[in-house]
Amino acid sequence: MTLTNNRPKGTLGESLLQMQVITAEQLQQAQEKQNEQGGKLSEILLNLGFVTVEELASFLSIMWNVPLIDLKTHVVQPEALALIPEELARKHLFIPLQIIGDSLMVIMADPDDYIAMGDIFAKTNMKVQVAFASGADIRRAIDIYYRATDEIQEKVNEFLPTDTGNREAELDFSVETPITESLDLLIEQAVRDRASDIHLEPQDNRLRIRYRIDGVLYDMNSVPINVHAELASRIKILAEMDVTRSKQAQDGQFSIKIGEKSIDIRVASTDTINGERITLRLLDKSVALFTLPELGFLPDTLKKYRSLLHYPFGMILVGGPTGSGKTTTLYTSINEIDRKRYNIMTIEDPVEYQFENISQSQLDPKAGISFASGLRAMLRQDPDVILVGEIRDKETAITAVQAALTGHLVFSSIHANDAVSMITRLIDLGVEPGLIASTLIALLAQRMVRRICTNCRIIATPTVVQKEIYLKEMGQELSSVYKGTGCHLCGNTGYMGRIGIFEMFIMSEEMQKMLINGVGIGELKDEAVREGIYTMKHDGLLKVKEGITTFEEVMNSVFTIG
Repeated sequence: MTLTNNRPKGTLGESLLQMQVITAEQLQQAQEKQNEQGGKLSEILLNLGFVTVEELASFLSIMWNVPLIDLKTHVVQPEALALIPEELARKHLFIPLQIIGDSLMVIMADPDDYIAMGDIFAKTNMKVQVAFASGADIRRAIDIYYRATDEIQEKVNEFLPTDTGNREAELDFSVETPITESLDLLIEQAVRDRASDIHLEPQDNRLRIRYRIDGVLYDMNSVPINVHAELASRIKILAEMDVTRSKQAQDGQFSIKIGEKSIDIRVASTDTINGERITLRLLDKSVALFTLPELGFLPDTLKKYRSLLHYPFGMILVGGPTGSGKTTTLYTSINEIDRKRYNIMTIEDPVEYQFENISQSQLDPKAGISFASGLRAMLRQDPDVILVGEIRDKETAITAVQAALTGHLVFSSIHANDAVSMITRLIDLGVEPGLIASTLIALLAQRMVRRICTNCRIIATPTVVQKEIYLKEMGQELSSVYKGTGCHLCGNTGYMGRIGIFEMFIMSEEMQKMLINGVGIGELKDEAVREGIYTMKHDGLLKVKEGITTFEEVMNSVFTIG
């Protein structure tokens, strides 16, 4: 394909300026940034927000006179993929789409890259036809289509020990071995698949490997049980755990670089009848923190919650079970507070993400640093805003309440089923109802549900039971719902990502009086409903109606609550 015909004259920047897509000032700023840090002008314009992906993609398609391909709707042909190694595709940022006769159609971020086309021809000995897509879409497609499963199996097969005994003394992990490479590939594939956890589960005759993606565990691979000891040892060495202790539970952590991403990995091991089970929690430090709307706060709840973040003192609690996103909500909340004006401090277990201009501390039981002791030390540092990772015991609960009473805005999390049950939990921990009434600003209960994949989302008809539930909870008819049919982007699950379901209880004067007078939790719930609280059921069903999630997700996550 000839790429130089009918192209506008000048560089990309000049062409965008001529077409009034950007201003002269924006072009100058982008060029200055390019001179400082290098890189493609198109990527810099995107990062600065001067153009959108859609605007740039459409313009470049016209500029280069090549078709614009939407990789969300086009499926890569396996035969085409097999012709190009992943390393070459990532090097030049392209992906093969399909074989057309004696030609290979490739999707490129830069159709002017003749070096890339030469490398493609040299590798395949086929004519090269070029189409265009944005760099972000091509990177995502590479992550989806190039999977490490076969490569992991090949690496494992290179090193299968003939015995299952303890061979740690023979291992040398200072050099690359098939086992070390297999672990790298396992983690790399998990990051590509957006997994939050990797589970390594020894069975009778195999090592079962599962990834948790969008809150659900999926079987990803199985390898011979013979490699279990070496793989476990490699992980424990990286995490600075004791390799000789396999019968005792241990915790550790290490970091790894996957492309441009920096991944923190928390490791936990425990003994089972088939051997040592290991779970790896993946924390992508390069991922930008969510905003409150991105977490799933609907406009009315968002407006009320944001107003609470400006209170000078008091306590805001976020509740829910393990894995319900409490820490993410707490992080996002304090991230909205002015860090230049206020002294913000945290005590966490562990510190999952680091913030600029916020003083963060981590629990260290060996050094005698608990939530309670860390909080007391923090109060001597003149803080305005305090985040306590979790209220687990009486000492921490009372110290947090006292901090809120003495002029500090305190954020924390607590395990409870719903918003009002957090009050019960505080009372059970030994906090007087009067103190709770005096300090508590709001309670936010939450769950996580999977988002419907927008690429394969279709309209569906709700069942009779679903219509009845919706009518009873919402007071109106439900005529349609949405579901995902499954596609290559979502791994044929119909879901892509997760979103929160929230229930916010704001402490009113009437509720304060009721709490001080010792009324039951049931009466408090009734009062909250009278004052217009959105329950998690209500919030979830609103998201069902808007096509954000499915009825099944909300029912599984929320309808088990009383």
